[in-house]
Amino acid sequence: MKNWILAARPRTLPLALASILMGSFLAAGHDAFSWKIFWLAVLTTTFLQVLSNFANDYGDTVSGVDSVERTVATRAVQTGAITREQMTKAMIIMSILSLASGSLLIYEGLKDTNTQTIIGFFGLGILSIIAAITYTVGKRPYGYMGLGDISVLIFFGWVGVLGTYFLYTHNLDWLNFLPASSCGLFAVGVLNINNIRDIESDTKTGKNSIPVRLGKEKAVIYHWGLLIVGFLCAVVYTLINESGNNWVHWLFVVTLPLLIKIGRGISQGQTPAQIDPFLKRMALTTLLFVLTFGLSQIL
Repeated sequence: MKNWILAARPRTLPLALASILMGSFLAAGHDAFSWKIFWLAVLTTTFLQVLSNFANDYGDTVSGVDSVERTVATRAVQTGAITREQMTKAMIIMSILSLASGSLLIYEGLKDTNTQTIIGFFGLGILSIIAAITYTVGKRPYGYMGLGDISVLIFFGWVGVLGTYFLYTHNLDWLNFLPASSCGLFAVGVLNINNIRDIESDTKTGKNSIPVRLGKEKAVIYHWGLLIVGFLCAVVYTLINESGNNWVHWLFVVTLPLLIKIGRGISQGQTPAQIDPFLKRMALTTLLFVLTFGLSQIL
């Protein structure tokens, strides 16, 4: 059980839940909220995140990206704690659970809408499952081509936040694209830290992540860009939506020192062991950002 918990990577779950919370807070700010939709969304997102982590564990080992040389954040399949066959079965189970939970979520949230909307969301659900698996599994995993950042921005940002908001309200407010982008960019930041940490091993095994393509120095600049633009999206939203006249609407500013500290840590970190702790810190800071920003919408 300990091996399976480690393979599920619990420290990534706050990041997965951030977009659900953001969409829920935005909907609650417009007096549209349902506990059934919320918990089904949390359950579905958790299943998808664990599926993605299992697939990443499996795919990186099969491809050789995770080899015996890896000493930081070792993987279950890589070390032999879980066999490839066991992980394959686990991926199938998590895919089924994601599909079942997602179907219940779509029914609960969209039962009063038209068939086209339901089909559209069901298609997004299938696409989410496929994206979770094919990031590192298959003949041409898109994560090895440096496309993971785009996928994370889309699914952890725009789809996660705007999709959740739509399930509650049955409409889209395009101003919400700004906080959705904040979530997505911070999630990309977590992935970027992961890839900066693994830059040496990824270079050897041919995984062309953004940091591999840019090099450590430019990857750090890229990381600062993610943090700055993500934070500015929230600032612009607050200025447009609330005119910035009430201090409550600026609660999320408390996360700025934490983001700066993470940026400095990534800039100064030289070894995988020095960089690895910032993965968890970035995920938790993103969750804190969402909670403080969300509270400002309902207070």
